[in-house]
Amino acid sequence: HSGSKPTLAIDCEMVGAGPKGHISQLARCSIVSYDGDVVYDKFISPSIGIRRSDLTGATPYAEARKEILKLLMGKVVVGHAIHNDFKVLGYAHPPALTRDTSRFPLLNQKAGFPENQAASLKRLTKAIFNRDIQVQRDENQSTTLRGRRNLP
Repeated sequence: HSGSKPTLAIDCEMVGAGPKGHISQLARCSIVSYDGDVVYDKFISPSIGIRRSDLTGATPYAEARKEILKLLMGKVVVGHAIHNDFKVLGYAHPPALTRDTSRFPLLNQKAGFPENQAASLKRLTKAIFNRDIQVQRDENQSTTLRGRRNLP
């Protein structure tokens, strides 16, 4: 736990839009507390590439962004390659309150990977916890939620 600051983990799911799908658009955002409680989990429109059924009741991007940023303000935020999540939100979180698990050499060391290697969250989780995440069993769960439920 990072001192007295509340801690949240974030995972944004993006879809490709525009010519050849080169523009990332936010399709879903999931946020869990330090204790693993779901704080936020919504599909967000516009979301090209998401099933039409998922868009029923989807939150408009501008509204979702406002809700998400309100949750993140003043908190320690944890994520893997978190710059991608912040980028799709058009947001810069204070570096002192950001924890990017893709940049912790100790995790790579524990997993048996070279410290300077950018290992995926999927590979790190398998190597350290012997757990599979980001599997297609249940398309209604984001990485954050699946990871939280898979850990002991």
